[in-house]
Amino acid sequence: MIEKLIRNDLSLKRWRRFKSSPSAVVSVWVLLLITFFSFTAEFWANNRPIVMKYKGEVYFPVVRNHHPSVFGIEGAFQTDYRALEFTDGDWAAWPLVQWDAYESNTFVDNYPSPPSRANWFGTDDRGRDVFARLLYGFRYSLGFALGVWFLSYVVGVIAGAISGYYGGIGDILFSRFVEVIETTPVLLLLITLISIFSPSLGLLIGFTVIFDWTSIFHQMRGQFLQLRRRDFVEAARALGAADRQIIFKHILPNGLTPIVTFSPFIIAANIYSLAILDFLGFGLQAPTPSWGELLAQAQKYFTVAEWLVWAPCGALVITMIALILIGQAIRDAYDSRTYLGKVKIPKAAAASE
Repeated sequence: MIEKLIRNDLSLKRWRRFKSSPSAVVSVWVLLLITFFSFTAEFWANNRPIVMKYKGEVYFPVVRNHHPSVFGIEGAFQTDYRALEFTDGDWAAWPLVQWDAYESNTFVDNYPSPPSRANWFGTDDRGRDVFARLLYGFRYSLGFALGVWFLSYVVGVIAGAISGYYGGIGDILFSRFVEVIETTPVLLLLITLISIFSPSLGLLIGFTVIFDWTSIFHQMRGQFLQLRRRDFVEAARALGAADRQIIFKHILPNGLTPIVTFSPFIIAANIYSLAILDFLGFGLQAPTPSWGELLAQAQKYFTVAEWLVWAPCGALVITMIALILIGQAIRDAYDSRTYLGKVKIPKAAAASE
């Protein structure tokens, strides 16, 4: 299906090279499944039924949280669906995990509690389900990673394209300015900025982009320095094309290799960066589900709650490995020499040579 949508022969070759890597294909499916279950987490881990029939009426609590007065409950502000008394003809379809990422399990005596039928991966130090917090937390990690990646690439690509295309003293001065930014202690400055303001997902993305766009700047600057004197650029300039057209219509499509090949590694680094900030307490505000916050609990309860160690560490390792394998496959697909070096030459062909 994807091959039918690809019109360019070179892109089709790259797609087939990527598809020839089993580990990359498996990694793509793993990430797609994790992303799907995370962004539809309300249907898999929630303290509200997906759908239920109560006193002749059908409700969808997972989509809309109904006020207790709808069910004849007075003096309450939030509906406890577990406490509803179902009679004959009433029924409810519950998610696989009947906890959300914020609710504490009051049926256990001590927190954190070990894995059980009620809590597959145990609970944290506040009695919240670890599996639910991992599932909900991935959407914040991925949202942060993709937000930083996209905005950093927009700024870095535009800055690198302009600097590399025009060159001259402006390019030299701007490159020195970028090098100054790269020499700053990024993590220390991020912690300082976040400690001054109330951290939120948008604020964390904005602060990270301030320092992260330089990673793609040098790559794009090098691409434009290399391509700006090519024949197709000179031909476009001779035909009267404006600089903006030459930059974004002619050179940029031919310099997309760094953007594509580095993207999985940048996204993996961003997920890791948010985990570090959350681990240090400078990330997302509590009680937002966070992998880094679970890792901080793992350090605190290392000897008595080993499930707090392997659960977030396992989720982080699986995600990092999947992204790295995808990145390596994309890099090999764009580099034909690397790809050919990995392909075994058939014996008949080798004998004929």
